[in-house]
Amino acid sequence: MAGRLWTPRISAHTSPRPRPSKRNNPQHGPTMALSPGLYLVATPIGTADDITLRALAILRQADLLAAEDTRNARKLMEIHGVPLNGRRVLPYHDHNGAQARPRLLKAIAEGRSVAYVSDAGTPLIADPGYRLAQEAIAQDLPVTAAPGASAVLAALSVAGLPTDRFLFAGFLPPKSAARRTELTALAQVPATLVFYESPRRLAACLADMAGVLGGSRDAAVCRELTKRFEQVRRGTLAGLAPAYADEGPPKGEVVIVVGPPVQTPASEADLDSALAAAMRDNSLKDAASIVAEATGLPRKQVYARALELRGA
Repeated sequence: MAGRLWTPRISAHTSPRPRPSKRNNPQHGPTMALSPGLYLVATPIGTADDITLRALAILRQADLLAAEDTRNARKLMEIHGVPLNGRRVLPYHDHNGAQARPRLLKAIAEGRSVAYVSDAGTPLIADPGYRLAQEAIAQDLPVTAAPGASAVLAALSVAGLPTDRFLFAGFLPPKSAARRTELTALAQVPATLVFYESPRRLAACLADMAGVLGGSRDAAVCRELTKRFEQVRRGTLAGLAPAYADEGPPKGEVVIVVGPPVQTPASEADLDSALAAAMRDNSLKDAASIVAEATGLPRKQVYARALELRGA
């Protein structure tokens, strides 16, 4: 999982180191140099085995390697037997991005391949690689994704909440007032919400979520995903907030998943008020469609009520 608050620890419980494959390029063909371009390589968020064969092939073959944390990148390559062969792993993070980007982009423009890995997980997800990819695209340089582990998708997979529509909201502000303001803007988003959070702020964040989003909203707190002590705790925001307040900050990385808002049936008075407002500036047909979408009521029912109101 990328981002300043995450300290990935590659798990020691991995399978034996794989033998080098003869088919070790991303296309699984004969060994050959990578085409010039920027390669965004997803890396494990915990267990070292959660890396793809394609990712390992790119790391073996790239002309230049860049990483948010060079130590983590070298350790991962060592675990999987990927030699550096004299290549350096160049640091690329929030503090040196402005200085490092021109060098990496110049290398690509000169016909070299550059592989970038974030701290852990998929690059550009709460990660400084966004500006690197953005500027490469602006210069019409090739950008290729080597997908893989993602804390967002892993959390959605185990949370038990709707996944047909979701919004990744990243890190909320650390101060309660600003956090509640941002949560208010997200309260009516008709989708499952996914957040990254610091363990020491988890209880306070859940309390603010219960107060703003509603204590009855279903949620899941996913901790140490893919690692030895992975834990997923499910419940309502009203139940999870005091539980973590009593227990104190947990250990490890945390992802919070909050279910979509529960649609409550509109009352007859609410429906009439909404229709009256909509019909002031729209045709009866359009007003019925607008109100039906806003309330979740069947369009035929809303249209019939609109006809009654107009007749009255």
